[in-house]
Amino acid sequence: MAEAQLAVKDLQGFYGESHILHGMEFNVAKGEVVTLLGRNGAGKTTTMKAVMGMLAQRSGSIQFEGKELIKLPSNEIARSGLAFCPEERGIFSSLNVYENLTLPPVVKAGGMSLDDIYQIFPNLKERLKSQGTKLSGGEQQMLAIGRILRTGANFLLLDEPTEGLAPVIVQQIGAMIRLLKQKGFTVLLVEQNFRFASTVADRHYVVEHGKVIDMIPNDQIAANTQKLEQYLGV
Repeated sequence: MAEAQLAVKDLQGFYGESHILHGMEFNVAKGEVVTLLGRNGAGKTTTMKAVMGMLAQRSGSIQFEGKELIKLPSNEIARSGLAFCPEERGIFSSLNVYENLTLPPVVKAGGMSLDDIYQIFPNLKERLKSQGTKLSGGEQQMLAIGRILRTGANFLLLDEPTEGLAPVIVQQIGAMIRLLKQKGFTVLLVEQNFRFASTVADRHYVVEHGKVIDMIPNDQIAANTQKLEQYLGV
C-alpha cells in the first residue's frame, strides 16, 4: 500500500469519565477514499473529532503527512490541511449561502475558487442569496462540503454525508466524492450505509466499541456482504 497520508495508532479517546476509543488504528493513503463503517455509538464520529483536535482527552498517535498532531490544538490541525464536515453540517442560519461559503479562512494555497465550487454544486450558485438554513437537506450538505473546499484543505473528513437524504441526492453526493478523488483529494468518510460506501471508497474499516475490528478492500465487499450485515446489524 502507498505511504500513509494519515496514520492513526493506539488512539484512545474519552468524554469525561467515558472511555470511547480503545486503540483505534488505521491508515489512509494520499488520494484514497476510506470509510469507517459501524453501528451508531461505535466511535466513528469521535475518531474524526479526535483527529481534528476537537476531543479534549485523547492519546496515542495521529500522524498527518509525517507530522504528529496528537498534542496540537484544533486550529493548528486545520491549518495543516485537514477539514471536517460534521453530520449536523453547521450552517449559519443568519448568513446567506454566499456568506456561509466565504466565511471559513483559506488555510493553505490550492483551495478551490468559488467558480470551481459552483461547477461541482450548480444548485449553490442559484441560491447564493438564500438563507443557509432555508436550503433543502441535500443543498445544505453541498454547502457544508463546498465551504471546506475553499480552504485549501486536501484531506476531507465527511461525517455521514448521506444521512437523511433522498436517493437522488445520495447519488449526487457519491458523484461529488468520486470527482474530488479524481482531483486528488483524500477523503475519510463515516458511513453506516456500506452499499453507498462501496460506490465511492477504496477500503472500509469496520469499527466496533471504539476500535477497528476488520478491514475490507472494496473489491472484496460483495464476498463479505453477509459479514458486513452482521457487523452493522442490517
